Amino acid sequence: MDRPAKLLSVGALTLDTILRVDTLPAHQGKFIASDGVQIASGMATSAACAAQRLGAEVSLWASAGDDHVGDQLIAGIEAEGVDCTHVRRVSGARSALASILVDAHGERIIVPFYDSKAQADPEALPVADLSAFDAVLADVRWPGAAALALKAARAAGRPAILDADTAPLAVLEQLLPLASHIVASEPAVRIICGQALDLETACADLASRTDAFVAVTAGASGTWWSDRAGRGIRHVEAPRIKAVDTLAAGDVFHGAFAVGLAEAMPAEQALRFASAAAALKCLRFGGRLGAPNRAETLAMVAATWPEQA
Repeated sequence: MDRPAKLLSVGALTLDTILRVDTLPAHQGKFIASDGVQIASGMATSAACAAQRLGAEVSLWASAGDDHVGDQLIAGIEAEGVDCTHVRRVSGARSALASILVDAHGERIIVPFYDSKAQADPEALPVADLSAFDAVLADVRWPGAAALALKAARAAGRPAILDADTAPLAVLEQLLPLASHIVASEPAVRIICGQALDLETACADLASRTDAFVAVTAGASGTWWSDRAGRGIRHVEAPRIKAVDTLAAGDVFHGAFAVGLAEAMPAEQALRFASAAAALKCLRFGGRLGAPNRAETLAMVAATWPEQA
């Protein structure tokens, strides 16, 4: 590709307060954080910022209130170079918030708040034709927008990528048939396929329900994916790292995977690219602020999979 890939990322936009603690609380009380940041984030937003750092031109379609928090969110994302022209502002609504604790092992607790008025279904796409984009990525936090975007992307012959994460089963069942590519987290695939299955079997089960490309991510355990060429369920290892902060690692993975598809990378190469970007993010505290650039990501790919370099 002789130009930057163009992506549309659809979904969550939140103001995240991220606090670093030694251990995640197991009881009520007061706990002193050793570090903290407040940033514009959310699944689709973090993925958009990650993709921008990896060399894509990214537009965000999200919904926010007409409050000062919404102003702060848009300013923060525009500072990353992401186009926020399509961010909807809803009169009288409150912009989304999230409080997040990250422990010394990089694990986290996330408590988000979304105003139902801000998350109301949109009436139409923000642009008439999605063929100007090389790929469309949607999360599960704004289902009405995700449905419109995924349908339109497939109609335009573009990758329609669903970031399938923790959500009500009805939302997942609404969106899964609309995607051309499904990348599901372990919690999401448990909701869809049941708790008892190992992830390789769960990936096969999910793949049997759709004609889409299917992958299931499992953090340090790597990614399982269904090879439609007839080679069954395959596995991509995760780079070996000592995690500092796993917050937004999945979002970075999805943003990088979308870049890979937009650039016409083969599926396994795109998954390795995404795995490398997510691993690098985990080395840095601050959620999406730890997303790597393209040179760092390619270096991690070369170090982890020398045969691809």
